[in-house]
Amino acid sequence: MHGPAKTGPTADGQELRELTPRVIGVLVRRGADFAAAEDAVQDALLEAERTWPESPPRNPRGWLIAVAWRRFLDAARAEAARRRREELAAAEQVVSSSSSISSGGPGADPAAGEGPGSEVDDALWLYFLCAHPSLPLASAVALTLRAVGGLTTRQIARAFLVPEATMAQRISRAKRTLSGERLDRPGDVATVLRVLYLVFNEGYTGEVDLAEEALRLTRQLSASIDHPEVRGLLALMLLHHARRAARRDDDGELIPLARQDRSRWDTRSIAEGVAILQAALARDELGEYQAQAAIAALHADAPSAAATDWVQVVEWYDELLALNDSPVARLNRAVAVGHAVGPREGLAALEPVPRSLPRRTAAEAYLHELAGDRAAAAELYGLAAEESTSLPERRYLGRRAGALRGPG
Repeated sequence: MHGPAKTGPTADGQELRELTPRVIGVLVRRGADFAAAEDAVQDALLEAERTWPESPPRNPRGWLIAVAWRRFLDAARAEAARRRREELAAAEQVVSSSSSISSGGPGADPAAGEGPGSEVDDALWLYFLCAHPSLPLASAVALTLRAVGGLTTRQIARAFLVPEATMAQRISRAKRTLSGERLDRPGDVATVLRVLYLVFNEGYTGEVDLAEEALRLTRQLSASIDHPEVRGLLALMLLHHARRAARRDDDGELIPLARQDRSRWDTRSIAEGVAILQAALARDELGEYQAQAAIAALHADAPSAAATDWVQVVEWYDELLALNDSPVARLNRAVAVGHAVGPREGLAALEPVPRSLPRRTAAEAYLHELAGDRAAAAELYGLAAEESTSLPERRYLGRRAGALRGPG
């Protein structure tokens, strides 16, 4: 006797999104190339969104595999010149024996015999494939969100504020670039992490919370691969995400770190992030995400901006610069020096940072404000507001300029 039918998720549900890379991997191991497999799974997800609310399957994974494989076979037949006709004909028999599952009825799992560890392997392979070094970062991000994250092209386009047709072309070009890549190709962890961090930093746009999505995908990756920098990135995301509720006021205006109400920070996420970071650091394989997470942990540990251990923050920035001597890290280090040693020393540390770097003028304004030079700070805040491409940031910088021009 079977139990009651479960309520099916929509195509936006977390269960479907977690199944997406596993189903793609099954199709690829059956002989489909990545582009065709990904297209077929997207078709199956749309069908699930249409039919599951009224007729949920008992075996969601088996249902998706059966429907996606059928879509792949239909596309292959339409082209008529596809190679390996004999494999496709044999695979068609598998689909026929799985028809009862695709309609939500009883039957065997069409993915049976795929291998006990294959689902984890498939998901991990897709992370690396979608962040392939041959892809531009924008394409790698889009493909990761679609193939690994299970988002639709429309959702991704809305999140990045581009037309759906533009995003569809970007994804199609990316898949063409990756045609022929197989499951046995090693991946680059650094590129995968860079893609995930880019997704995280997009934050919340439209109907998709990209920060939450990046956190989910990084958790999934951390569960699949034992790597200290994966743990470091997960800790960094948790520590940054913990401050999310305090970053804006009731009117949606930006609140900088120094002025945030720290009672609104998520202490559970902070504790989790610190624990993950400590375990990663204990392995003595320091990477830049671990160093950034250590800086974030120092901020999270301080009851106020004034109570922050700025000397340790500077030391961690020195560690970060030894790993990746980037202008952004130098800018942030200069601000930390301004607190740890003094604003004049901070301005001296800021001097080598290129003036074209975003937020460089705002950092200079802040250090002048710390030094008590209200006139210079006001002028620089005004200039930084003009340079900013973010409306909330522009409004905040304009307010700081106005406040400093007023009575002291």
